[in-house]
Amino acid sequence: MRFCGSEVESRFFLAPMAGVTDAPFRAVCERYGAALTYTEMVSARALTYQDEKSGRMLRLPEGHKPCFAQIFGSDPDVMAEGARRALEISGAQGIDINMGCPVSKIVGNGEGSALMRDPKRAEAILRAVVRAVPVPVTVKFRKGFEGGSDTCVEFAKMAEQTGIAALCVHGRTRAQMYTGASDREVVARVKAAVTSIPVIASGDALSARACMEILRETGVDYVMIARGAEGNPFIFRDCLRAAEGLPPERLSCGELLDTLLAHARAMAEWKGERSLVEFRKHGLWYLGRLAGVKPFKVRMSGVSGLEELEALCEEIRKEDPAVKEV
Repeated sequence: MRFCGSEVESRFFLAPMAGVTDAPFRAVCERYGAALTYTEMVSARALTYQDEKSGRMLRLPEGHKPCFAQIFGSDPDVMAEGARRALEISGAQGIDINMGCPVSKIVGNGEGSALMRDPKRAEAILRAVVRAVPVPVTVKFRKGFEGGSDTCVEFAKMAEQTGIAALCVHGRTRAQMYTGASDREVVARVKAAVTSIPVIASGDALSARACMEILRETGVDYVMIARGAEGNPFIFRDCLRAAEGLPPERLSCGELLDTLLAHARAMAEWKGERSLVEFRKHGLWYLGRLAGVKPFKVRMSGVSGLEELEALCEEIRKEDPAVKEV
């Protein structure tokens, strides 16, 4: 199966998530079956200033599966230059443009989902980036901006004409943020309206069952998994099995803890052991899959080193709590 010129193993992708989808997390999700991943979103303007932190976020490890670098901004020329720099730094298989982020500090700068209110500027950005880089360019956007608005079909038709290689639509408006339900019907209408490029669905892909329902109900080509993968990279294995008509593989406490530790060690190696403070949120998400571990979650919130984390996981392993169903 091919997506935007890259060979992909399935229809299940890992979404870009700020502060989450760094290289270690992407690698864990790839191990369990994520066919394509995205970097955390990076400011195009920061890249033009040669910001070191932004550059580090785009580094890709050896042997990774197809990965797209995601950038955001509001100026077509800056976005074009940012895309060139992102590609130079990362060597990614494609560039993704964020026109869906609902966070106030992004929207307030006319970036992210704010561009859905300015389709002419959005079109100029898409055309500029497509011209700037020799790799596929994709775009991620939302159902609309205001509560109750539904502008994504026209937005998708516009985007299709700019030369982009694929698009991803999240079935919520900016006003909804991440509340309420993702609108599958509007995603289906986007898929029906766009005929020349693949469409990816985003929103409420929280289990393998939900992912299969999204594919079936919307007719999209791929599903992008975001919050459903937090502390649960196993969702990709479940999706691969569901696509073959098989039930999820039983997850044991031992496998969950082994994966948690492998993830933490990879983060420490990639970013230094001080990054274990940053890992705490991941640890809490993993432990959220276990029943009756509140005291251990309290301790996870204070973990600051590998030895401490390993000792905590060994205590949990001895108790062998049940794994919750997703």
